[in-house]
Amino acid sequence: MARLREKYKKEVLPAQMKEFGYKSVMAVPRLDRIVVNIGMGEAITNPKLLDVASEELGAITGQKPIIRRARKAIAAFKLRKGMPIGVMVTVRGDRMYEFFDRLVSIVLPRVRDFRGLSPAAFDGNGNYTLGVTDQQIFPEIDMVKTEQVRGMNVTIVTTAGDDDQAHFLLSKMGMPFAKEVERPVVF
Repeated sequence: MARLREKYKKEVLPAQMKEFGYKSVMAVPRLDRIVVNIGMGEAITNPKLLDVASEELGAITGQKPIIRRARKAIAAFKLRKGMPIGVMVTVRGDRMYEFFDRLVSIVLPRVRDFRGLSPAAFDGNGNYTLGVTDQQIFPEIDMVKTEQVRGMNVTIVTTAGDDDQAHFLLSKMGMPFAKEVERPVVF
């Protein structure tokens, strides 16, 4: 069983029940899934780039990615409906906990000048999205073979109803949020 799942059951779940006054264990928010997405606009001119991105995303998540296609045509970008423009993976279960553990304990500390994640990136429904600008911070990526730096979006979906509960859950799971600094009001 994943190390982080054990931590959730032994530490995070009781802390949430105490903090928010849940009566049932089933009502306590938990991680539902993690979606990793690489959007590639340059795949319009060179579709072979999707194969490389797919291999890298598969190495990072341990799961085969699916190719995302354009939903509608945009003439200014020379994009037609149905053209492949990205790859994505949805991880659940033990793989999700292992990916989250690697993200928090290995990948994020490797980011240069890292001062913590913004607590403002919640969507209002308890989901958190962070952008990674360089795929080379993942230890699974071989820097020698990498031809191009590409970024990705990592969306952590929780069963929390609001952002406060999700923030509490993710911070207890080890997510390194930046300390909020009070900004002076400028008139």
